[in-house]
Amino acid sequence: MNVESIIVGPFEVNCYLAKDAASRLAVVVDPGADAEAVADRLRRAELTVACYLLTHGHVDHVSALAELADEFPAPAVMHPADARWAFESANRLEPYYAAPRRPSAAVVFPENLRLTAGPWECRIIHTPGHSPGGVCYHFPEQNVIFTGDTLFQGTVGRTDLPGGDTRTLADSLRHLRGLPEATRMYPGHGPASTMAAEYDSNPFLSG
Repeated sequence: MNVESIIVGPFEVNCYLAKDAASRLAVVVDPGADAEAVADRLRRAELTVACYLLTHGHVDHVSALAELADEFPAPAVMHPADARWAFESANRLEPYYAAPRRPSAAVVFPENLRLTAGPWECRIIHTPGHSPGGVCYHFPEQNVIFTGDTLFQGTVGRTDLPGGDTRTLADSLRHLRGLPEATRMYPGHGPASTMAAEYDSNPFLSG
């Protein structure tokens, strides 16, 4: 798995392309804005989108989904607790973001919290706290996890937005503490890290 980060939108969200050279399949994580820039990378690399993975429903992480899915049809994975409001008018943040358009592709979520994403097997970890339907996507064989706004380098996501809860987020972080130290951690904003570095320096993962 080769992971490319494209920083999109006014809130500088990390939209990730997880690419497989052999199959030319890609998984798009959190297409939050700048659909044309993301599409251009996909076209130039001649990639086929296997699926879209949404770590949560906030507007800055989902706003380019519908436009990308028009050109690169594929199912979108989002927890139902966020999918029920992510494409409604309330999920706008003017003047930065209008309400996201609902994609024509299916929005799905596996009950067993496991899915095949392109050529890889993915384990979904439900991590509410930043939002009710926040999740992390863990690829055990590739030693990769996409943490959205649950976990950042040295800190965690805010809990003061609607549906956020500090105690719930603290409970969610316990599910991340057993990940192998070699796991590469790709957050929704800011630089990538490793779980080893976070265990060592992130105060929210201690104890």
